[in-house]
Amino acid sequence: MASPTILELWPNSGLDEVQTVVRAVYKQVLGNPHVMESERLVTAESQLCDRSISVRDFVRAVAKSEFYRTRYFESCAPYRFVELNFLHLLGRAPQDQREVSEHIVRCVAEGYDAEIDSYIDSAEYQAAFGDNIVPYYRGRSSAANAKQVGYNRMFALDRGPAQVDSAVKSSQLVYAVAANAPTAIKPSSATVIGSGTEKRFKIVVSGSKFDGPRRVSKTEYIVPASKMTPQIQRIHRTSGKIVSITEIV
Repeated sequence: MASPTILELWPNSGLDEVQTVVRAVYKQVLGNPHVMESERLVTAESQLCDRSISVRDFVRAVAKSEFYRTRYFESCAPYRFVELNFLHLLGRAPQDQREVSEHIVRCVAEGYDAEIDSYIDSAEYQAAFGDNIVPYYRGRSSAANAKQVGYNRMFALDRGPAQVDSAVKSSQLVYAVAANAPTAIKPSSATVIGSGTEKRFKIVVSGSKFDGPRRVSKTEYIVPASKMTPQIQRIHRTSGKIVSITEIV
């Protein structure tokens, strides 16, 4: 597999090179969209051209733009928002449930800007991209992930150059991450909802607040595959901890 193209802005880079970097940041951070002239961040682009901000600062401005917020924060399921933040800003898929939960909690408790900053200000971002490299998809190489499972998960999120990320509103990894399960690289083979053949899963939860009156340490939920995302979202909203997710055979 070919190595990713790494774009870095240097102090002596010319205007054409700056514009190449600008286009690459829009494509990477915004998920391969069509950006109209009226949607471009003219002020931030100008600041990048005169080097008053770094590529990292420009990435932050794009990720905090109304364009990004509307398409990914306001229009997508919370799990989808977080998994795309990982993809767009760190160039990889989330590794485990702990990572996803941490970011969902931060977004609820501290707000949208804090969630975006947590990726861009991280030691991982600094080590991978520094101040002047455009983020790129690192997860296509298994060596870029601490866990081998991250390699397959990248293919669930990144389906090629024709994909526009905002076209998919639901999480692609919610079960794989929550259950710490492998992700097969294959086309979708989902059954028809309501056909009687839809898979069901048992979710074991501890400490969820809506079980408070009963003071039960663990609760089990039987959930069809089509209802997994809203059920897991509800569990996290009520401070529950997912102990396990298993398919009911």
